[in-house]
Amino acid sequence: MTERITETLDKLSSRNVVKYVVYASAIIIFFSLIFIPPIAGIFLKWDNIQFILEQPALVNRALGAIQNSFIIALTVAALDLIAGIPMAWLIARGKNRWLSIIDTLADIPFIIPTTALGYSLLLFWSGSGGVSALFGESIVSTGWLLVMLLHFTFSFPVVVRVMVGALLDYKVEFERASRTLGAAPFTAMRTVTFPVLRPAMISAFILAFARSVSETGATIVVAGVFENGSVFIQNIKTQFAVSNPALYNGAVVFASFILITVSVGIFITIRLLGPKLKLPLKRVRPQTERKLSYKTAERSRNTVILAVFFALILLPSLFVALSAFEAIPTPTFTNAISGSGIWSDYWQSLLLSYGVGGIVTVLNIIIGLPAAIIIARNKAGKFMSSIFDLLVNVPLVVPSIALGVSLGIFWTSSLALPDFILLVLAHLAITYPYFVRSMAAAVERISPDMEEASRTLGAKPLGVFRTIVFPLTKYSMLSGAIMVFTRSVSETGATLAVTSKLQTAPVLLVNWIKQVVPASQLDIALASGFLVLFSFIILLILRLVVGREEKY
Repeated sequence: MTERITETLDKLSSRNVVKYVVYASAIIIFFSLIFIPPIAGIFLKWDNIQFILEQPALVNRALGAIQNSFIIALTVAALDLIAGIPMAWLIARGKNRWLSIIDTLADIPFIIPTTALGYSLLLFWSGSGGVSALFGESIVSTGWLLVMLLHFTFSFPVVVRVMVGALLDYKVEFERASRTLGAAPFTAMRTVTFPVLRPAMISAFILAFARSVSETGATIVVAGVFENGSVFIQNIKTQFAVSNPALYNGAVVFASFILITVSVGIFITIRLLGPKLKLPLKRVRPQTERKLSYKTAERSRNTVILAVFFALILLPSLFVALSAFEAIPTPTFTNAISGSGIWSDYWQSLLLSYGVGGIVTVLNIIIGLPAAIIIARNKAGKFMSSIFDLLVNVPLVVPSIALGVSLGIFWTSSLALPDFILLVLAHLAITYPYFVRSMAAAVERISPDMEEASRTLGAKPLGVFRTIVFPLTKYSMLSGAIMVFTRSVSETGATLAVTSKLQTAPVLLVNWIKQVVPASQLDIALASGFLVLFSFIILLILRLVVGREEKY
């Protein structure tokens, strides 16, 4: 029965009309659900832009904040690559059985609600009970440096996840061949592996850059008087949303439009210059590279990157949740388990978060795979596929609060959708680029000659995907799904903007932290701890279900 269904689907996939329908549907869905709603929401308020243009001081403030956004985002994305590639290499190529745990721990900053993450870093770096306690004073005050540390923390897992998927999908025959010809492991990595993984590096850089530009909730917690684009929009909302809504709308339109325009320009530059980047570098130092290949040097690199990971990523992220252990012997833990008081709403919000995350992940796989293939294989023509590739990134750079406001304006003005559907659509718009970027980079690494050879032997398009593309990209698919799920579970800004009736776990935690709902520090810590624990378990189960082949 299964074979008959497979044969039928294979035959259908070979028909041109079916292929056109699949690819056309992917493009139509992208424009109708992902691209047009947030952009249209901005332009519906375009007339209000005149109100901010009439105030030069506010325009200069906005431009300065936007400039800060790009400086921090570009710097953080570069640092993420420098630190993330060695970490991904360790996870993908290491033999230690504990590396599966390290692999899962690398996603921890991604699954913590962004507001709670910002609060955790604020306590760790600036609070009296964190690392500052060792020095007797705050070592990192609120401002640009703490914002940079925060953005490095939550964007680091994006780079690691993309590069781990790329390395696990990568076949090492050429690297091994260069080794047999006398190349040291470091030289083989630099001259053979990195050029093949260049698309993944470009995608990782773009995702880290866009994640930094668009983040709102956590940045507000640690920014102090410092402003980037997202903080500027939030501050303007506080100042003028009630007293002067026209000026507020104009400021949102002005800032969002510049963020999108400049970001698309940066994406175009990266996409044009990235493939021309010369890898390997021409200068070769055989003796130095051979020394860097020794086990001692390798252990030193691994020790340094693990120290950076634990000191700058994991410990600051989990600092707020460590207090959860203090709640275990107290009535707070009993109330949590029994669901009494404020904890009843918490468990409902947790189920909603995971439910929306699961739905959004499945939808991304269904509609994102054809889109990734269109980009990677130029199915719409080289020029149109490149344009489509650029447009896919646009939702990434719109600040999440602005994206949520735009989506709310668009959908409520066109259709009276239920809040749950609005929530799913908002999370879909935010997470869609993560899956498409990850899968497009994975498909680009597969030589088209392999697919062509399979077709010449009689394989149908679906059969080629099932027997060649999927086995070579399944780890990238898992990485993309993990990024989508964790991003959805941790989203705060857009959720607040599109619905006031439904509370996901991050929104509920925001209300607890801001004391909109009276909650003790133990309540907040225990709630954050539960969220981290359950998300960690789900991610671990996903990896066990998919499995991991011994490739190296």
